[in-house]
Amino acid sequence: MSERERPAARERAGIARHGRLTPARAWKSILAVIASSLAVVLVAGVSVGAIAVWQLQSQIDTVEIDFDAGGAPVNIGAWEGGFNILLVGSDTREGQSAAFGKDPGSELNDVTMLLHVSGDQKSAVLVSIPRDMVVPMPKCEKGGPATGLPINNTLSYGGLSCTVLTVQNLTGLTIQFAGLITFDGVIAMSDAVGGVPVCITEPIFDPYTGLDLPTAGEHVLSGWTALAFLRSRHGVGDGSDLGRISSQQVYLSSLVRTIKSDGTLNDFGKLYNLAQAATQNMTLSEGFARPDTLVSIALVLKDIPLETIAMVQYPSRTGGTGIYEGKVQPITSTANALFEAIRNDLPIGLDANAVGANGGSTLNPNAPQPEQPAPPATPDPSATPDPSEAPVEIPETTVIPGLKGQTAAMHTCSVAN
Repeated sequence: MSERERPAARERAGIARHGRLTPARAWKSILAVIASSLAVVLVAGVSVGAIAVWQLQSQIDTVEIDFDAGGAPVNIGAWEGGFNILLVGSDTREGQSAAFGKDPGSELNDVTMLLHVSGDQKSAVLVSIPRDMVVPMPKCEKGGPATGLPINNTLSYGGLSCTVLTVQNLTGLTIQFAGLITFDGVIAMSDAVGGVPVCITEPIFDPYTGLDLPTAGEHVLSGWTALAFLRSRHGVGDGSDLGRISSQQVYLSSLVRTIKSDGTLNDFGKLYNLAQAATQNMTLSEGFARPDTLVSIALVLKDIPLETIAMVQYPSRTGGTGIYEGKVQPITSTANALFEAIRNDLPIGLDANAVGANGGSTLNPNAPQPEQPAPPATPDPSATPDPSEAPVEIPETTVIPGLKGQTAAMHTCSVAN
């Protein structure tokens, strides 16, 4: 589209330049970032314990789930094989800002992400489950069992407990913690870190979300622009939800790097604002909401190297038939290999073909990419060890053919549709 054609196209589409959202699409598609934002806070290791966690805890709503031990203290290192956190984004507008309208709408989990932290606490993998992926649904409080429905129905069928049960059945993994987030915190989180640098391969103009990035290259996104980027489906990749997940990983990996940078970790104001943005928009399982648990998890994740934080898409594809027509179909063999590796607590690696599910992203040719770690040098037995110079230990990883995603250390660009 030429520069001359853009203004007319914007006028026809009724695009809002700043802050105005198309109600029916906005509050549903924007949730593609919600769980990502909480995951970033956790994965990046924001030490909420070091920034008045007891005050922040008062802002967190809690929900009782079957696996909760009544909010009793937990030992993060007690689970053999690591621990798992389910992150869910709800599309409800109840209690949200007026910009999203007054109609409470449905209550769907349009974002479902599973974070696994290894038992040795040296690696993590974040699995994005497409909202339109058809999965077996168990019997829950308000319905089921059912077949032919996408996973985003589970929240309305029985709340967070139903989503937890569905994901446990789907993956074979035991979930120790669960959190549900609404969408008001996304803007606040991007603003709290001073914006997130994102690379795009060419201009992106999406009339459905109002996203207009007129030039290729790097853009620092915050506020409503960050929101429009993260909810854009038609503007990136092949226009599918899978392409959007890949594009979102561009933002997510950059946000992790931003939060783990000295400019954020050493800035009390940024840390506190980020923690407030998260805690004001979360509902956590009782055990997860304990301050000591939050602090323990944050301290564990703070020290995981960027190279061993894998962000992957649940193996799946579009173009199926029958119950999968117009939805997303799991690729069972690849998914089985992924979750078998996670059950065995093996760090997940990614090969050169992993980036860019459904054309949503590509490696940034102008940015440095992570290199394979050099073999450790032979220590000098006569030298006095200096703990500050100890090399970062990168564990060996398991590469699963066909798995799509990237690590937090990879610099990628979002690909325009």
